[in-house]
Amino acid sequence: METAAIARNVVGVIGNVISFGLFFSPAPTFYKIFKKKSVEEYKPDPYLATVMNCAFWVFYAMPFVHPHNILVVTINSIGLLFEVFYLTMFWIYATNGGRRKVLLILLGELIFFAAVVLTILMAVHGTHLRSLVVGIICDIFNILMYVSPLTVMAEVIRTKSVKYMPFSLSLANLLNGVCWTIYSLIHPFDLFILISNSVGVFSGVVQLILYAWYSSCKGEQDGGDDNHVQDQQPKRIVV
Repeated sequence: METAAIARNVVGVIGNVISFGLFFSPAPTFYKIFKKKSVEEYKPDPYLATVMNCAFWVFYAMPFVHPHNILVVTINSIGLLFEVFYLTMFWIYATNGGRRKVLLILLGELIFFAAVVLTILMAVHGTHLRSLVVGIICDIFNILMYVSPLTVMAEVIRTKSVKYMPFSLSLANLLNGVCWTIYSLIHPFDLFILISNSVGVFSGVVQLILYAWYSSCKGEQDGGDDNHVQDQQPKRIVV
């Protein structure tokens, strides 16, 4: 039991480091936005999904919901700060329509989160039942975070270009999913962390396969006529 606890803590610390890399990986994108003073066609969807994901995992790991999960609290609190910063940057440089979208969705998320927290604390009693209800909600939002790049993957297939699917973000997604899947399997077993992060592993693998495939295709195209290559460049930018 003691060995399992040590192993779980070690894997959790590694998971924290990898998750930090996942949260930090969009930084180059936002540096480009800062330099251009425009979000162009970049989408806030992944960051909006991650805000809810982090908020609910922090709530899930509270002692009065699911005790002994301090490593889950620490990394998701850090992630929440990252996402708020990214969305603030997006709001500053977005169009009026983009700003309105971010504000409305964030307001809706805040109302929903507050309603869920109040309902759980007032109507659901005992850590076992609370962790069950909150765990299901966490899985929903964690899966949304992992599958939010689906629009990007569709664009990669359509344009045959990986220019706007950052390799670092895809790799971080995969490593993050693998590490937290392992964490969930070590005693005490955590079904909710396992379910969502297994989806993360699958999503990360698919993204890297697409990246490898279309990077190879781009390499073949680069050897051809420059005008032809220019025609292959994406007409829209999505992240």
